[in-house]
Amino acid sequence: MTRPLRHIAPVLFGLLVLGLWESLVRLFGIPSYLLPGPMTIVEALAADPIGLAGALLSTLAVTFVALVVAAVLGVLMAVAMQLSPLARAAIQPWAVVLQVTPIVAIAPLVVVLVGDPFIALVACATIVAFFPVFANTVAGLASPAPELAELFRLCGAGRWRMLRLLRLPSALPFFLAGLRISGGLALVGAVVAEFVAGSGGFASGLAYRILEAGYRLQIPRMFAALVLLGVAGIAINTGLGWFAALIMRRHGQI
Repeated sequence: MTRPLRHIAPVLFGLLVLGLWESLVRLFGIPSYLLPGPMTIVEALAADPIGLAGALLSTLAVTFVALVVAAVLGVLMAVAMQLSPLARAAIQPWAVVLQVTPIVAIAPLVVVLVGDPFIALVACATIVAFFPVFANTVAGLASPAPELAELFRLCGAGRWRMLRLLRLPSALPFFLAGLRISGGLALVGAVVAEFVAGSGGFASGLAYRILEAGYRLQIPRMFAALVLLGVAGIAINTGLGWFAALIMRRHGQI
């Protein structure tokens, strides 16, 4: 398959699905309060572009701050575990607890305890986004062959020098793969937290717009917000993919 066709294929498939969707809605006369067609959703987007764009920016701000915090914490804890068996014993169980704890269950508690809405949203999204970066970095730091590690020791390299020259470069592809996964999860965590905060009266983000539209039975507006979330997710995944390719190319690993 040629490169242009590989890029065009998803667009063509999406247009085909949208055309079929619109045709079925018109053919069966489905009312917009049950299932709006793509054209009705576009009209809802055009009716309030500023409000929806502002809500999208609010959600993206939470997402990117949470992603940065998750990446920093994940790398620091992974390095600590690599350097210290005691740190490994202390950190690993709690990292697993964060992974298996449903954010829906603890988000209300986080929002109440933290107080500041933005920080609470970031904390919830960070919890969701943390584990992929952490786990992938841990795996990357442990990925060098034992023969290479032994060679470094024979050459007199200490633990920190081996970390800087061997383990961190080996962990880079793993970290970038985890970061790409965490980008989508940070968006999911931000949306879940916004649902909780929106239910409590904090009006911010696309999740609140979805709640608001649902309460008012403005189903096309709800779908419009969902479309923006989907587009944001694709943009984040694609952007992080490009970022990973750029970093790997600069380090001569692709």
